[in-house]
Amino acid sequence: MTIRTPPRRVVSLVPSLTEAVACTAPGLLVGATDWCSEPAGLDVVRIGGTKNPDTERITALAPDLVIANEEENREPDLAALRAAGIEVLVTEVRTLPQAFRELARVLVQGCGLARPEWLDAAEAAWRDLPAGPAERTAVVPVWRRPWMVLGRDTFAGDLLARLGVRNRYADHAERYPRIPLDALRAGAADLVVLPDEPYRFSAEDGPEAFPGLPAALVSGRYLTWYGPSLVRAPAVLAQALAGAR
Repeated sequence: MTIRTPPRRVVSLVPSLTEAVACTAPGLLVGATDWCSEPAGLDVVRIGGTKNPDTERITALAPDLVIANEEENREPDLAALRAAGIEVLVTEVRTLPQAFRELARVLVQGCGLARPEWLDAAEAAWRDLPAGPAERTAVVPVWRRPWMVLGRDTFAGDLLARLGVRNRYADHAERYPRIPLDALRAGAADLVVLPDEPYRFSAEDGPEAFPGLPAALVSGRYLTWYGPSLVRAPAVLAQALAGAR
């Protein structure tokens, strides 16, 4: 896509991108989803969820640009916005390097902003990772009832691999396969990694399903978001993984 002039009104359909734009250019965003919780106190029009945005409300905001993601948002909604004459920028993020490239594309090319310092800091934080312990294998549930886990080709799986944790189902044919709990327990993993989103796993809800297996409770924002949180993510995730018990 080509943006002819820098946009002055942007709607974000992705929590990660909402935080990235709001932290880089406060005031540029005019709309965001109900799930866009960062930065705290963000005061914009809420336009529904990532999977069910109110396209009429978005159109009424008269945005110059809508930013979206191929995994988090549905193509019919994006097509409806394009049909209304709105420019839509769609990202694809499945690895850390790809996240850095897409963030630069959204902020610099899409929004016409200067490259933010936090993006350079995030790249440095991940580039300068200290040598970690020997690689461990983990089961990484993202939902229960039914149980779903990280499979192949995921951003979160790539982050964990860079921290010395191999996703047990990284070679699965599906990206988010449904695996019976008995199979997860018998999966020859060294630990289970339990994020607090999209399912809110906690100390009381999750570890009990994997008796005898160390559990690392991690922040979903640092494991799955791509934006300013990537600056602190290596340290935060490493600490959580080290404390698995």
